[in-house]
Amino acid sequence: MWGICSRTLAGMAKPFGSIKPCHLVKPVSATRVTGRYLTHQQGLPNLPVPPLQQTCERYLAALEPIVEVDELIHTKEMVDEFQKPGGVGERLQRGLERKAGNTENWLSQWWVEVAYLDYRLPVVVHSSPGLVLPRMNFHNKQGQIRFAAKLIAGVLDFKTMIDNETLPVEYMGDKPLCMNQYYEVLSSCRIPGPKRDAVVNHAKSSRPPKHITVVHNYQFFVLDVYNSDGTPLTSDQLCVQLERICNSALQTNTEPIGILTTQHRDSWGKAYVNLVKDGTNKESVSAIQRSIFTVCLDGAMPRGSEDTYRSCAAVQMLHGGGSQWNSGNRWFDKTLQFIIGEDGTCGANYEHAPAEGPPIVALIDHVVEYTRKPEMVRTPMVPLPMPQKLHFNITPEIKKDIEEAKQSMNSLAQDLDVKVIVFRHFGKNVPKTHKMSPDAFIQMALQLAYYRMYQRCCATYESASLRMFRLGRTDTIRSASSASAAFVKAFDDSSKQNTEKVDLMEKAVKAHRSYTNMAVSGQAIDRHLLGLKMQAVEEQLSLPDVFTDRAYAKALHYQLSTSQVPSKTDCVMCFGPVVPNGYGVCYNPMNDHINFAVSSFNSCKETNTAHLAQAVEGALIDMRTLLEQTPRAKL
Repeated sequence: MWGICSRTLAGMAKPFGSIKPCHLVKPVSATRVTGRYLTHQQGLPNLPVPPLQQTCERYLAALEPIVEVDELIHTKEMVDEFQKPGGVGERLQRGLERKAGNTENWLSQWWVEVAYLDYRLPVVVHSSPGLVLPRMNFHNKQGQIRFAAKLIAGVLDFKTMIDNETLPVEYMGDKPLCMNQYYEVLSSCRIPGPKRDAVVNHAKSSRPPKHITVVHNYQFFVLDVYNSDGTPLTSDQLCVQLERICNSALQTNTEPIGILTTQHRDSWGKAYVNLVKDGTNKESVSAIQRSIFTVCLDGAMPRGSEDTYRSCAAVQMLHGGGSQWNSGNRWFDKTLQFIIGEDGTCGANYEHAPAEGPPIVALIDHVVEYTRKPEMVRTPMVPLPMPQKLHFNITPEIKKDIEEAKQSMNSLAQDLDVKVIVFRHFGKNVPKTHKMSPDAFIQMALQLAYYRMYQRCCATYESASLRMFRLGRTDTIRSASSASAAFVKAFDDSSKQNTEKVDLMEKAVKAHRSYTNMAVSGQAIDRHLLGLKMQAVEEQLSLPDVFTDRAYAKALHYQLSTSQVPSKTDCVMCFGPVVPNGYGVCYNPMNDHINFAVSSFNSCKETNTAHLAQAVEGALIDMRTLLEQTPRAKL
């Protein structure tokens, strides 16, 4: 692993004009607009390569709050050496600029390989985010089937916009965004390899898939979701088919073949080669990989209180709770899995290589809204073919792989501590009243919470969208800055006046805002540094000292890995920490409350999910109190 990235999550900070949510539900255009997508994409600018000196200066500034003074002096010498006229930095910069001139996006291929396909830890917890939806109002198998049918119809409705190239283009302020990720999430799947994985997208094949996969009681079924005339099945038709599937999968003694996808990628790569040697297995695996998406129909879970629902649901969405519950009722390599429990638990899990959170959330917003509407389509009275069960021949060797996968999945499930909290005191409304960016305000609360727990600042990752550029993915907003450090150190200092604390808060919020705007404009430091490093590898040069320096490793050891994933639906995304002694924090700021998902590993004695969640609540309340109690001449 190059140590360059947090599993760069899900969502993104909202810069200047923020993303305007599209109200995508109906009318969906039935008319294909051929070439519209391509024309839009070609009009987008290419990702720039920032100036070398600018990145070097900003890198040193980013290190200030997280490394010791003597370490910083040592690193400054290395950086000066790296960027000196005629030095190796200039050579790599020229190579990167040449690459930028010859490709659609100089970063995207490297990024997907380094951040995802070469990353060998399991995708479960370490890479794939879960998404928790509000509990739906059904409590039995019948309600589960009805809701699942409506959900499938809603996804197919969204897919019509993708197929017809009529998806409304999203904007950030007045800048149109790259829509490519929407074309990558359906009919795609990750394929394990011995050293590097691959992603295949069957939507682009000459005969795009017409089926989804449904998993129930660890058994996989192919369900064709289009009638012979090309129209999608209606909810009523889907209900009939899902009932047939549930009736064909009553026994629960099947080997949970899906649990193999929870393994370390090298182990799964080996097991995969072994699994698909058999012709039947190969066909079954191929049917899953080719499917448009997967629906996981989970069994009933122990009933918890309303308070714990979201946290229990987060466990189901992230990893399924272990082999005794639903971890085998998944295919974690599938880009998009919708998970529906018998008790109204509902959400999704997605494999991160093809896309970030916002396109997934836009699709889910559309689907949730669709499920709430009465269906207007008349159901054709035609007999439907029986859904096809996928068969697997389990050899003793495959059985052994399944047992190993169960053990490692259960250890991981026991190790991860994830809590979803709803902060009900206020939402976006309060920071906006004080003319502050809600995202920056929440990030400063995270900095304050962490500082109160550990008396130091840490490298903090927040993902910023690069979708203003063609094929753009993410860059890093470094939330720990000199301004945030000054603010958190002063906050609980009784010798400081409140007016000074407010002043420091405003400076910290502004600094975060400014870094966000810089990042979404392609001028942040992290992907540029990665590009220079990858350029050195490509030119077969020895790695410059600046990349082997301890400070660089420290800068990339994100003890806070965070992401804002806003949505219209009252949901929250969740993901695991990206380092053993770190936290994963995802949040969705609604108008009058904020949904947070916080995670850490139980095996690490210095981290505690509940303590950080509590500290964040305390920090948010204290920051509001300070603002309300401190009269200011002007903002």
